[in-house]
Amino acid sequence: MDEQVAESSTASAIESTADSESTPQCLQRKIYFLVDNLRSYHAELPVTLQTRISYELLTELAHCVLNEGIFEIVKALLELQHATEKHLLQMRLQVENEYEIEVTEWCSKIKDPKELSHILDLLKAKHLNKLKDADKKIIEVLDQKVNDQQSTLHMAGVPGFYATQNAKEIKIQMFLLDFILRLSRLKYKPNK
Repeated sequence: MDEQVAESSTASAIESTADSESTPQCLQRKIYFLVDNLRSYHAELPVTLQTRISYELLTELAHCVLNEGIFEIVKALLELQHATEKHLLQMRLQVENEYEIEVTEWCSKIKDPKELSHILDLLKAKHLNKLKDADKKIIEVLDQKVNDQQSTLHMAGVPGFYATQNAKEIKIQMFLLDFILRLSRLKYKPNK
């Protein structure tokens, strides 16, 4: 019986804490906490980028990440990006390995140095074309991945994110992603 009373008291205390954390005052303190951290991250940027990220955008970002689901979305996108990059690296390494295998096979078959040199020159040209095609494919996949991430974050309501191919805008979005990841590692203590 005493255990039930203790469990009930603990449950009530947890609910009370959860309720007090959702009061307007507590939410406001959390927003201030988030904005303060965002401003310190912002201050670390080169001045040219600081002018492109407004205080209003930082405030909107702080409000957005009150929904901690945004952190999960960003982390999932990051994991997907890493998996894609790993796959693309393997694809490129496979092209390199195929070339090395072909060179080894021809070196073991052909004994005439002139003929071997000619064949190796042809192989190298073929390899460079394959490598160029692989690199084009990698760039296309990465560009599509960036576009997918931008669209996902835009649909999730994260400020500063929209589909663009502008390198400067993408760089700003990368810093905003870094800010979000850094915020996700912070522990907000409402009683401080």
